Amino acid sequence: MKRTQQLGLLLFLSALTLFTASVFTGNFTFTQQEFDSFVEEKGYKSELFVEELEKALVTDENINIFEFSKRVRNAVAINNQYYNELIAKYNAEKNWAKKGAQYQYKINGKPHSISFQIAKKSGSGFTKEHPGLSWWLTFGLGIFGALLYILPSSVLLGKPGIKNNHIYRDSATNRGFIAWLVLVYLVVFYLVLYFKADYVVNWTFILDPISASLNGGPASQWFVYGFLYCSVMLTMGVRMYIKYRHNKYQMIRTTSVLFFQIVFAFLIPEIMTSLNLPGYDFKNAFPLDYDFFFEWNLKRLTESGGIGLFILVWGIVLTVIIVPVMVYFFGKRWYCSWVCGCGGLAETLGDPYRQHSDKSLNAWKLERWLIHSVLVFSLGMTVVTLYCYFSGTSSLLGIKSQWIKDTYSFLIGSWFAGVIGTGFYPIFGNRVWCRFGCPLAAYLGLVQRFKSRFRITTNGGQCISCGNCSTYCEQGIDVRAYAQKGENIVRASCVGCGICSAVCPRGVLKLENGPEAGRINPTEILLGNNVDLMQLVNKKVK
Repeated sequence: MKRTQQLGLLLFLSALTLFTASVFTGNFTFTQQEFDSFVEEKGYKSELFVEELEKALVTDENINIFEFSKRVRNAVAINNQYYNELIAKYNAEKNWAKKGAQYQYKINGKPHSISFQIAKKSGSGFTKEHPGLSWWLTFGLGIFGALLYILPSSVLLGKPGIKNNHIYRDSATNRGFIAWLVLVYLVVFYLVLYFKADYVVNWTFILDPISASLNGGPASQWFVYGFLYCSVMLTMGVRMYIKYRHNKYQMIRTTSVLFFQIVFAFLIPEIMTSLNLPGYDFKNAFPLDYDFFFEWNLKRLTESGGIGLFILVWGIVLTVIIVPVMVYFFGKRWYCSWVCGCGGLAETLGDPYRQHSDKSLNAWKLERWLIHSVLVFSLGMTVVTLYCYFSGTSSLLGIKSQWIKDTYSFLIGSWFAGVIGTGFYPIFGNRVWCRFGCPLAAYLGLVQRFKSRFRITTNGGQCISCGNCSTYCEQGIDVRAYAQKGENIVRASCVGCGICSAVCPRGVLKLENGPEAGRINPTEILLGNNVDLMQLVNKKVK
């Protein structure tokens, strides 16, 4: 079994190496005919931009993606600088007609996004010409290798049940050099994906056939991200099934988050796109879906007919009615642990690092300040956006709508949720984003704290202070401190994952969302190994 695991690790690392190395392959140039066809298709009005692109890209040189990106960005910069100078000149002359005419020649959009679009048309090489084989050498081999490494655990772990298995002696799970290597790779991956998408255009070539079969078009960097997201969750989900096979609740919960991520977050939006409908993740509630009320999205939905209006109404109802009602009956867990893709990735990919969640008082104070600040920021941004949308203005009280949207998207949507939230799993634990940054988690937590039937009850008389519950709590809650005193766990940050209950060797912790009448009171301590707590509760109710 150990040799099988070693082989699996070797295959996985080989696939990861090939996947990463594919970025540096390929040639990105145009023939004159291809270039003319591309320019005609895009309809560029600036002759200067076309001229600069032609000089840079119609060549016999072998240009890699990095040099290609540099040349495209340079062409964009030259063009926009020229027309900005003309605009400034005509503005000084108060020649408004000529000033307005220059804007059509500017190349709008982020330079790397423009470079990505052109690279999709000009690229050639092994990955583009052999996408099927490239997929098997990267995704296929990686998944197979990971499963070879994971599956033997069903035997090597022995009988079902939780074992710490020296997690603090392993470099990968104790902030050693392997953990830091994983952190660096994940951070670089997110930085490139968000801000330098043209650098990884070869990855999109690998998935072009799959994208075409789902949405009818070529793969974007976000399709790559979505497919990779689902692949990782499925593979690491197998690990969850094996590790927590003794607990039926964890098996069902894992199945639930996999289903909602793959079907609702990935497949349905892609299929909707293929039908010329607005792609939408029906489980993604505001304010986690922070751009739901952005002008471009409202315009898209209102112009999409009945389905667009349905999505608009559904999004509002989901946030205002369904979310608080479900939290009242089931706590945050209905979303954070059963539905949310962010939580699903944290529970699967991030599970080996859950013990790194800081349990200190200072971390708790920082958590409360940060997550509620993000919530206020998102609500303020939405108020400004809606006011500007309905009033036709560009600002509210001096706050420009575009500025606040760009700021939130950059700081929260990209850096906090992606780069830090996922990249820092190996060092800060698997719920960095959920714990410190998610505005929806803050909203759910407020409802759960003050108006929810969900609680984790404890039986302090049976607690042996082993510390498993606190070690495995991904939200940084010192569960043992509650259990030792026999206190119910009523914390806004608790996502109700149930891991603390699953790893407790004495059955001290229980997840409850039934009527509060008859529950074990925080001050009561029950002694004895054979006490049937539920039977006792039922007697008390009578």
